[in-house]
Amino acid sequence: MHQDLPPLKALRAFEAAARLQSVSRAADELHVTHGAVSRQIRVLEERLGVTLFDKAGRGVKLTTAGIRLRDVATETFERLRGACADLRREAEERPFVLGCPGSLLARWFIPRLDRLNRELPELRLQLSTSEGELEPRRLGVDATLLFAEPPWPVDMEVHELASECIGPVVSPRCPVFSAVCDAKPEVLLGLPLLHTLSRPQAWPQWLWAQGLDTHELRIAQGFEHLYYLLEAATAGLGIAIAPQQLVADDLAAGRLIAPWGFVETEARLALWVPRRHSDPRAARLADWLRSQL
Repeated sequence: MHQDLPPLKALRAFEAAARLQSVSRAADELHVTHGAVSRQIRVLEERLGVTLFDKAGRGVKLTTAGIRLRDVATETFERLRGACADLRREAEERPFVLGCPGSLLARWFIPRLDRLNRELPELRLQLSTSEGELEPRRLGVDATLLFAEPPWPVDMEVHELASECIGPVVSPRCPVFSAVCDAKPEVLLGLPLLHTLSRPQAWPQWLWAQGLDTHELRIAQGFEHLYYLLEAATAGLGIAIAPQQLVADDLAAGRLIAPWGFVETEARLALWVPRRHSDPRAARLADWLRSQL
């Protein structure tokens, strides 16, 4: 004799029909057709070798075997529903840990953190940052916010938020500010430019988009991380290049100027969520971030 449990789909269809005393109402609850519920009940009856429902006028009536199975199935499914509800509630009460590069955290995220906490209090957001490369698969992190280029790995659910746009920025405090603000982009080829060691391709990428010869590029002071590069640019130490999102507040406040605008790259600012433990709060966070960008 076959000792395995019948198919869960069949048990679920039977439990709903028995509890609601109607195949039609069970179909509505399960968002399937009347025929689909009836077929699952027949599958269950065939597997068990018993009749679970008898015809009763235009409806159905549980047999003695059906009553026995209903009592056990209803109790079991109620316990399952309760356990799942408890797990969801515990997950919602657990802090949502977001990985974020230090430059993005300081330049864009922190100025909006109070608004995020007010509008999405259920996140109980906890931030995890690093000055180096962030690994979105590391344990203990629910999602990671970072710039990266597609294609996206199959083990990650990636919410694209915005295209990356990069461009030169300069502070009014910089000694060459007046000379460069009204000049064409070619003026940059004769100037020492600030750069970040973590993004060496940024200047060549922007100059190439302007149709300029990147071989004439003069790279000066380098900084290990983008945050330090932008601090140097804001202090007037030279002309830097940066993603538009990270200097948006500085541009709005007049601390930095972008005389030649920004060009779109192939990278995207995206929220990476490991598929192994996808948290439903990640989608709400992605929607909020997208609205802010």
